Amino acid sequence: MIKVLVADDQELIRQSLQIVLNSKKDIEVTDLAKDGLEVIRCIRRQKPDVVLMDVRMPKMDGVQCTKIIKENYPQIKIIILTTFDDDEYVYNALKFGASGYLLKGLSMDELENAIKTVYSGRAMINPDIATKVLKLFSQMAQADYTIPVGTRGVEELTRTEWKIIAQVGKGASNKEIAEALKLSDGTVRNYLSAILNKLDLRDRTQLAIWAVQTNAAKRLIEE
Repeated sequence: MIKVLVADDQELIRQSLQIVLNSKKDIEVTDLAKDGLEVIRCIRRQKPDVVLMDVRMPKMDGVQCTKIIKENYPQIKIIILTTFDDDEYVYNALKFGASGYLLKGLSMDELENAIKTVYSGRAMINPDIATKVLKLFSQMAQADYTIPVGTRGVEELTRTEWKIIAQVGKGASNKEIAEALKLSDGTVRNYLSAILNKLDLRDRTQLAIWAVQTNAAKRLIEE
């Protein structure tokens, strides 16, 4: 059972999401929160697997709340759910470790799929802002936001792992990577797990940013 915390400053939205998600198989809404401070209190009381969080909340917004959660509970997955697609919100939510960024208005089936996707360790980005996210990866890589990686871990990467890193940097999904490299989805997942372990990175978002920073695709061509 996937435990979900719903955070939104509008009571109607909180209750509606609770009713709908509790009707879904393998999902249970364990807590509701109306602002960022209440989110932190709920997490301390009962740690959820996934936080479904509105970006604009009183006392502490969803972006700042994401930062605090990921610093203290890195295993918790966060989906930012909002009516806004501001560059600043997308940038910071991903920078601080959000696993998903979705615009309100999606269907409940799509939301269910997003929750199960991030719970499994993958990222979920609304198609409407996917292109914007890729541009932001490049901006983040060229700005002062750097991803520290140990030299030893980099040296241990195999050529196949570099190919996968290059694909991640392009925004490819596991399925697209599997098709491009003629591997199974399961093999790609295993490779990604090994890569994150070698580089001591938190998640796929950090790996994508690092891939852009290191220009992984160019490195492969030069070898």
